Amino acid sequence: MSDSAICSWASGLAKIKRRAEGFRRQNKQQELDLPALEDSRGGGEAPLSKICGVKKPLCHTNSLTQLPRFGVEADNEMELGKLLEDSGKWGLDVFKLDTFSNLRPLTAIAYQIFRERDLLKTFKIPSKTLLNYMMTLEDHYLKVPYHNRMHACDVTQSVHVLLSSPALESVFTDLEILATLFAAAVHDVDHPGVTNQYLVNSSSELALMYNDLSILENHSLAVGFKLLQDESCDIFHNLSKKQRQSLRKMAIDLVLATDMSKHMSLLADMKTMVETMKVAGSGVLLLDNYTERIQVLQNMIHCADLSNPTKPLEIYRRWVGLIMEEFFEQGDREREEGLDISPMCDRHNATVEKSQVGFIDYIVHPLWETWADLVHPDAQDILDTLEENRDYYQNLIPLSPTTKDPPSSQLAAAAEKIQFHITSEDDDQPQPDS
Repeated sequence: MSDSAICSWASGLAKIKRRAEGFRRQNKQQELDLPALEDSRGGGEAPLSKICGVKKPLCHTNSLTQLPRFGVEADNEMELGKLLEDSGKWGLDVFKLDTFSNLRPLTAIAYQIFRERDLLKTFKIPSKTLLNYMMTLEDHYLKVPYHNRMHACDVTQSVHVLLSSPALESVFTDLEILATLFAAAVHDVDHPGVTNQYLVNSSSELALMYNDLSILENHSLAVGFKLLQDESCDIFHNLSKKQRQSLRKMAIDLVLATDMSKHMSLLADMKTMVETMKVAGSGVLLLDNYTERIQVLQNMIHCADLSNPTKPLEIYRRWVGLIMEEFFEQGDREREEGLDISPMCDRHNATVEKSQVGFIDYIVHPLWETWADLVHPDAQDILDTLEENRDYYQNLIPLSPTTKDPPSSQLAAAAEKIQFHITSEDDDQPQPDS
């Protein structure tokens, strides 16, 4: 072999060694930065490597030559339009909206609200992108009796109305309004129709993933934000980095506030705010810092989440039937699995009328009464309807065929169960620093 051939061979060998060393360093770095997701038993991904429940988004608007007037294809646009004209009124019938929007109530109400509030223009959100995201989000709401697309629509529309309270006029920025509406829309996505406590008691994968803390709320946030990663769904694409970070923080703070274990602390904070609130000469609240502003918005979304008893009676009664069926289905599962049956979840013992009066007296009324004090007098009509609905169920209690105890003792027992269920979950979870 000639000297030149030897030099060429040595040079090539050195290159191969350098390249191999480079691959080793690269692989080592990948091991440090990105732990392998491969199951050591071979094939497939390791458990918890993905956010469960997330499906590949479909580009819903690709097949449309032009966008429907109200964002969704409707057989009767006139009736749909009439319903959406009332998007700013308390007590919108979301069951009718579900029908006339071809089972797209969340998409229809979100499209209406975003246009009314000029959010598409303010944040440069293409209409197609908003519709893609909302339809994809709606696809991820499960077919459970209560925590479904209609509940998401109801809470989103209720938040929209509460944001329009004269006492809150011009109080919140456009970004805060966008974050609040987004949080309302995503707050129960992929909800499986059972409580956080059931997920803990049954040792579910979700409880494992979120360490037993606000499991459903954390999961819904993860799904809601994950869907934004698809380019056709990224409604926040044109926000600045700082805006996206601020919106994400607010949305997390808001959705976590819908965990019922936070109820007592939220209510206490709002009562303190009522006692110390500052009001401008026009009657508008003065909120000086992020803590005060987010507390009002947290209580707002919590009120919207617990607003069924404040709606017109026929709508409220439909919601009661749905939530009780979801509770009973959980109770059936608990019975089959040998778990303790949760309060109000035993279809053989629960009394709907008692549970509703107890729920209103000890949870809903104190919350809404305090909210009404905060935005006085804007929520008085809502409070009046709540009290009328409470009286309706109170008057049904003596007619219950299983009633043996006096109504007052029954209510006390029902309320004790409700309060125990909330405060016991609250005690199990560390409270955030205030």
